[in-house]
Amino acid sequence: MADDQFNPSIQDAVRAYYGKTLSHSDDLQTDACCTPDSMPNYAKPLMADIHDEVMARYYGCGLVLPEVMSGLRVLDLGCGAGRDCYVISRLVGETGAVVGVDMTDEQLDVAARHVDYHREKYGYATANTTFLKGDIERLQELDLADQSFDLIVSNCVINLTQDKAGVLAQAYRLLKPGGEMYFSDVYCDRRLDPNLSNDPVLHGECLAGALYWNDFENLAKRVGFGDPRVVEQHPLGIQNPDIQRKLGAAKFYSVTYRLMKIDELEPACEDYGQAVRYKGTVETSPDIFVLDDHHKIEAGRIFLVCGNTYRMLNQTRFAAHFEFFGTWDTHYGLFKDCGEAPREEEVADGVEGCC
Repeated sequence: MADDQFNPSIQDAVRAYYGKTLSHSDDLQTDACCTPDSMPNYAKPLMADIHDEVMARYYGCGLVLPEVMSGLRVLDLGCGAGRDCYVISRLVGETGAVVGVDMTDEQLDVAARHVDYHREKYGYATANTTFLKGDIERLQELDLADQSFDLIVSNCVINLTQDKAGVLAQAYRLLKPGGEMYFSDVYCDRRLDPNLSNDPVLHGECLAGALYWNDFENLAKRVGFGDPRVVEQHPLGIQNPDIQRKLGAAKFYSVTYRLMKIDELEPACEDYGQAVRYKGTVETSPDIFVLDDHHKIEAGRIFLVCGNTYRMLNQTRFAAHFEFFGTWDTHYGLFKDCGEAPREEEVADGVEGCC
């Protein structure tokens, strides 16, 4: 986005909404926030260790805790008061590091004053969390080196930005090869009137800036993230009738996506006769490894995969937890039943094969 297309009043409105209008997660007017019931069991005690003030200023729309994080260097875009940073701090361990970026002073103040609280809670000699003030649409202005992060997370923030392509392109730059962007955000079932962003409540509630999901997937592919994968999704409820009236028939969803920085990913899921077997060695998922909403891989069973899924497991931090079968010598065409990304209906919990 060119500078002359950037509307500073929208950014100012977002900063004011999250810095002054909202003082507690209960102030939100949608049900976007992740509920305790939807958390995996291992995450619940981690949440219980988070300082109450940090928890009270949480405004996310999902849970951005992918598997296998020990020792990783992680960047949180739009970290707010730091809830996700502190949970991830525990999961990466003392050898890992977490950097949170946010533009709202009030949120960063909450995050920063509890660094020592969480360091002591976790028994770390040195804090492994750092918070930076910055605009995630201008990450190039921060002192963050190319290919310096293993994982980038974000929780219901990218929809608030105007230059979404710029955010994704910077994330791609900052990730190491084989790294991952794992984030939750709000999406719409159609393209919205851009004038809705002039309403500070609609924009602040993560609705007016929500992308049509198909536009997002095409955008992610253009900046280098081939084959975006949906991990989970759920429809959002809107309690305020005035907001619902302004939005008309548009439907909104909280969706967690997984984007991999792998150069060789193909536009479609192609069949090379390959398979994997999950060893059951991820501590938090000994029985089934969930790559996305249609790859739920049971430990010990041979699981047929397309070429893209093979690479997502073989060229990333997940490789040590799988056995790999097959080569790239023979191509058998498009992987069976591949190519559809369901939005309105639930995906069946099958473990039979890829896609």
